[in-house]
Amino acid sequence: MDVDTRLLRYFAAVAEEGSLTGAARKLFVSQPALTKQIRRLEGDLGVPLFARSRSGMALTEAGRELAARVPALLKGWDEALEATGRAARVLRLGFLDAGALGAVHEVVAEFRRAHQEWRVELRQFDWSDASAGLARGDVDAAVVRLPFPGQERLHVRELFVEERGVLLSARHPLANSGAVEFRELWDEPFVAAGAETGAWREYWLATEEREGHPVRVGAVTSRPDEWLGAVAAGCVALAPASTARFYSHPDVVFRSVRGVSPSRVGLARPRGRTRQAALDELLDAVARRLSRS
Repeated sequence: MDVDTRLLRYFAAVAEEGSLTGAARKLFVSQPALTKQIRRLEGDLGVPLFARSRSGMALTEAGRELAARVPALLKGWDEALEATGRAARVLRLGFLDAGALGAVHEVVAEFRRAHQEWRVELRQFDWSDASAGLARGDVDAAVVRLPFPGQERLHVRELFVEERGVLLSARHPLANSGAVEFRELWDEPFVAAGAETGAWREYWLATEEREGHPVRVGAVTSRPDEWLGAVAAGCVALAPASTARFYSHPDVVFRSVRGVSPSRVGLARPRGRTRQAALDELLDAVARRLSRS
């Protein structure tokens, strides 16, 4: 039987926190999504792993057996992926959007010219994995937007900050404004990431900056083309300023917004892995270039 390593990581968080609420907060996922994944793991294994009660989640005997072995299992899997990458001389860098990636393509080209024995792969992920592949071990490092699921378990280096504005349909009454007050958008239908992304979704809806005003979700998407299409059809979406440079749609405009915090971009990598000179060199070059952007 095959088990998704992500399910094991979710299980380990619930076992450590002793509650779905605490684990969901730690993982930056919604509690319903986490509950679904834990039940999926129990279904795959055919045994209950937790005894549920109002006081929290207590491990069953089977759960304690699994919890004792999961950390070593995940560590071994991560080390196997790392060793495979070293043997193949492949460095994998994840990202979510071209705006955050910035001039990384130039850095990668320079690295390839200096180290022709290494292959560098840039892998783009959709918003269902805001860690850009790190949560599943699909990449060695990633350019990410903060906050993202599971970032407390990773080493994160903040690189730069950029303003968040709003994407509007070109036909929207505010489309000709020089700048928009966030309060003017509170009743608009917003484009949102999936509920399973938890705090990532809430951040891009700016729920904590609405003074308790409820969010109206008009569309749920996980890809830039769907995102722009939903805006063109009448929704609105908060977006980093670089969106206007890297993504375009004939029926969508970008406007500055007053009253929302900026977007932070960081470079993340797993903690505790064996240092790899080639990867260190590449990431240092990426950090220097993006920090100047």
